[in-house]
Amino acid sequence: MFSSTLYNANLHLFLNCAKFMLFLPGIYYSMLQRIQTIWVFLAVLAAVFLFVTGQDVAVFGTIPVIDIACVALVLVGLLSVFSFKNRKRQILLNNISMIINALLIGVLVYWLLNLSGGIQFPEKGIEPVFPLIAVICLLIANVYIRRDERLVKSVDRLR
Repeated sequence: MFSSTLYNANLHLFLNCAKFMLFLPGIYYSMLQRIQTIWVFLAVLAAVFLFVTGQDVAVFGTIPVIDIACVALVLVGLLSVFSFKNRKRQILLNNISMIINALLIGVLVYWLLNLSGGIQFPEKGIEPVFPLIAVICLLIANVYIRRDERLVKSVDRLR
């Protein structure tokens, strides 16, 4: 059945791992809990999903445009998450990521329009949905980053 000692041991192990994660040197865990960080992580996750589902996309012959763009989106997104001290850079990186996602939407729609298939042989995928989700998440993240910027400026005025 269910052993309470095993449950306590697993709970103790989980809590020790959580304590270790909270005190990792060099990583500011409290800043990674902000709401805009979650939105940027969702955008990065959308890029990863596009990378996984977009393996059959061949837009410009043998050039892996989708793969290169997805790797760039993941790198820019992670750089944006870890540049939380510089909010202007974070907004700039999110805007760059939105531009790349908009270009990806255009490329994927072009690919879908030139793809054969229909009711009898459906090949059309959901690949353009992932960059659209990423753009929406990045827009929401920028709203929260600007809200933080206004809060910091208002606190500086009070000093």
